[in-house]
Amino acid sequence: MNAPSSATAGAWKPPATDVAPALPRPPVWNKLLPAIGPIALFVLWDLVVRLGFIKPILLPPPLATFQTLITGLAGGPLLNDFLVTVWRTLQAFLIAAAVGMPLGVLLGSNEKAYRSVEFLIDFFRSTPSSALIPLFLMIFGTSDINKVAIAAFGAMLIVVFNSAYGVINARKQRVMAAKVMGATRWQIFKDVLLWESLQPSFVGLRSAVSMALVIVIVAEMFIGADSGLGNRIINSQQVLNVKSMYASILAAGALGYALNVLFLVIERRIVHWSGR
Repeated sequence: MNAPSSATAGAWKPPATDVAPALPRPPVWNKLLPAIGPIALFVLWDLVVRLGFIKPILLPPPLATFQTLITGLAGGPLLNDFLVTVWRTLQAFLIAAAVGMPLGVLLGSNEKAYRSVEFLIDFFRSTPSSALIPLFLMIFGTSDINKVAIAAFGAMLIVVFNSAYGVINARKQRVMAAKVMGATRWQIFKDVLLWESLQPSFVGLRSAVSMALVIVIVAEMFIGADSGLGNRIINSQQVLNVKSMYASILAAGALGYALNVLFLVIERRIVHWSGR
């Protein structure tokens, strides 16, 4: 067999393979980045107390506060107040979602109908819910219904706004494609607009559950409650039980964070096509 010429030999390349080059692994410390903020806050908190910048009677050491939190949630009185706040928040959120999502989708599917009530939605959405507490007190009194009702109202406005805008801003190409293929208005609504509204609706639901929690805790502070995290925070502050007060604040923050993460996970599983 003749040896390949120099030109042919110089142009020869090894056959291509289908094996993709291995991607470099991210450094291990990248996984630890989310922990840097909490650790830095913990260290700063401890130093501020140890160095005497703030007296322990006003800001207890972090270890003592976390011990109070864990003990309380492990079966102490803090656990009962925590569960009461969770239940009130879930009630308000479920009412807001059950009413707000269908209403928002229906309003968004008819832009003229939405524009006719847009001012009212934006007005009450921009009004601090705490400013409406006296109104709800006159209607519902100081019962648990009051706390759930005002939280549901504030959360519902967020859901309506996001769901309606999700339908209004649905991608025109998909709507036009459905019309070209002969889809009826009902088919466009249920097969295009409804699905297009899911992603912004979930954003609204995530914001709504956080809003519901905030309003419930504020209502527990100022509307004659005898239970709940808000009631525990304000009562602990009045008797200078600072460990219990800070433990209750941390419990409320942990609850809000957990609800936000939960909805992020649900959103990624259900609306997995978002952005495509």
